[in-house]
Amino acid sequence: MTLKRLSVVLLACLTLSACGGVDPNSPLGQRKAIFKQMLKTGEDLGGMLRGRIPFDGPRFTEGAIRLDNLSREPWKHFPQVKEQEHTSATDDVWQKQARFQELARALEAATGELVIASKVQPYKASNLGPAVQKVEDACSACHKEFRDH
Repeated sequence: MTLKRLSVVLLACLTLSACGGVDPNSPLGQRKAIFKQMLKTGEDLGGMLRGRIPFDGPRFTEGAIRLDNLSREPWKHFPQVKEQEHTSATDDVWQKQARFQELARALEAATGELVIASKVQPYKASNLGPAVQKVEDACSACHKEFRDH
C-alpha cells in the first residue's frame, strides 16, 4: 500500500516538473541548446589557456572550429516576433534588429579569427589568448545590450 502511494506521488511530481519546461523544438529551445553548447565549448577553450584544463593543441583547434560553426546558428532561431515563452532576450532584440545582427556578425568574425589563430604552429598562448578574449568580449557585448539578467 505504501509503495503504491509513493509511486503515485512520485508520478505526480514528475508530471508537474515536466510542465513549464521549454519545448526543445521551439525556436527558444533550439537557440538555448546552441548557446549552452557555445558556452561549454568556450569554457573548455578558456580553461585550456588558463590552466584549468590541460592544453591540447589539436583539441583546442577542434573546439575553435566547433565554436565558429555554432556561432552562426542561434540567430536563425530568433523569430520575427518575440515568442510568448519567458526568454532571457530583451525586447530590444526585436526592436533593434540591425544592432542585434551587427553584434551577431561581430561574434562570427571573432570566432573565425580564433580558428585562424588556433591553426598557427607552434601553439602559443600569446597567439590564442587575444583571440579567445575577443570572442568573450563579443559575447559579453551582446549580453549587455540584449540579455535580461
